[in-house]
Amino acid sequence: MATTIDTGFEDKFADVGGMSIRYIEEGSGPAVLLFHGASLGSSADVYRRTIGPLAEAGFRAIAFDFPGFGLSDYSEDGSVALKKKTTLGLMDALGLKKAALVGHSQAGNVAVALGLELPERVSHIVILGTGSLLPPLEGGAGKREEAVLQRMDERMGKTEPGIEDTRKLLEANLFHHELITEEELALRHARSVGRNFEAFVARNEARGKAGGGGGTPLWQRLTELKMPLLMIFGREDRARAADRFALLKEKEPGLDMHLVEGCKHLVPWDAADQFQKLAVPFLRK
Repeated sequence: MATTIDTGFEDKFADVGGMSIRYIEEGSGPAVLLFHGASLGSSADVYRRTIGPLAEAGFRAIAFDFPGFGLSDYSEDGSVALKKKTTLGLMDALGLKKAALVGHSQAGNVAVALGLELPERVSHIVILGTGSLLPPLEGGAGKREEAVLQRMDERMGKTEPGIEDTRKLLEANLFHHELITEEELALRHARSVGRNFEAFVARNEARGKAGGGGGTPLWQRLTELKMPLLMIFGREDRARAADRFALLKEKEPGLDMHLVEGCKHLVPWDAADQFQKLAVPFLRK
């Protein structure tokens, strides 16, 4: 059983294809669905600083746990296909014909894939720190940093983390370490152990056995999107994100892109205020 912690929101659950999917929400108006990333401990709670301000701005802000994360049902499937299916199923369960999608980290790929495949269901897309939506640098620069992070993931996939391990992971992904309060640390740790850790291990093992993906990289298809797109990255994010951001801006100067100072990978934490200033007028278009 997952540890019960007061997150400040009521935990709600929807039946999506026979799976119980947990979500938290606030506000009324146009729907904004918030996708968390795939790191150990990721969940809808990464958006606790975001939901209230979006609701105050006139939106129905909904963050949810993908299967195998947070308080949703256990699943070893971390594929984009399952996440797309879960998103559409949740939208149907909540009576949402259309929604804006906000994707953090790996989940930015889910948002873009849905926008390309089902534009009638997606009104806007906001990308937060999705490194795979940035082009690679010449000569593979930045891959060493990714390899270090991959080794960290592999180490975490061998032994269930202790509270200090969780703190170190947060510090590696946050510029503003003062945001790691004891309450936030306890919550993140609760989302990192037990069945969530088991699912994380299973996903890592499956990823290690899978072959490389084919097809055109999604970053090369961003201009095919028919809905407005906003991209926000942290200047201090990993794998030379700032350099790759500049390269994408050079290749596609028409994209609405913003690089935030004093921000690493956890954009919804490090750049909560900047997100609000950029996303609210964008979503109102």
